[in-house]
Amino acid sequence: MKTDDLINMLSTNVEPVDRGQLRRSLGLAVALGTGGALVAALLTLGVRPDLHEPGALAFLGLKLAFSAGVVLVASLLLTRLARPGGERRTRPVLALLPFAAIVLLAGLSLAYAPSTHWEAMIVGDMWLECLVSIPIIAIVPFAVIVWTVRRLAAPTDLARTGAFAGLAAGGVSAMGYALHCMDDSLPFIALWYGGTIILCTVAGALLGPRLLRW
Repeated sequence: MKTDDLINMLSTNVEPVDRGQLRRSLGLAVALGTGGALVAALLTLGVRPDLHEPGALAFLGLKLAFSAGVVLVASLLLTRLARPGGERRTRPVLALLPFAAIVLLAGLSLAYAPSTHWEAMIVGDMWLECLVSIPIIAIVPFAVIVWTVRRLAAPTDLARTGAFAGLAAGGVSAMGYALHCMDDSLPFIALWYGGTIILCTVAGALLGPRLLRW
């Protein structure tokens, strides 16, 4: 068979590539992971009992806004990274924006508070539970996201792709844990929510090359 005939045969009846399939599938994976994290948090930890108070709702909204911002940015970057060569079109620095915003708010909160209150504002009463709960709850959404990426895409930077899968899973988990957590100070949110989400990101970077390799 001549080369031209082979090319013509291979190009016949080629179906167009659905470029939105990966985005939709990752969106569904994040949504399923979010549902799983919320159910896990509610069943194992329960909902904080003071949600009828306006102040509690306001801080819950702030926690959810920070966590959702992390998930949104991580998901957008992960959609690019999941494609071959996607790391060349990705700006990881964008993932720092939600963290920079919460750290700035935390700094302002400390600046306007007496220094005698700083330790209570930073450490809180539930730091250990937060440190343990968010990474554990993140296991299920991380597994769902990694499975989706592995099934639909062929990323070339496995460590970075795993890191952003961990980042998204950590943000999703923080959203679930926020429904239970009663420590509302901005420094606490910045340190313990932000810190545990970063731990999930590091874990994803370490696991990515093993879990995403074909």
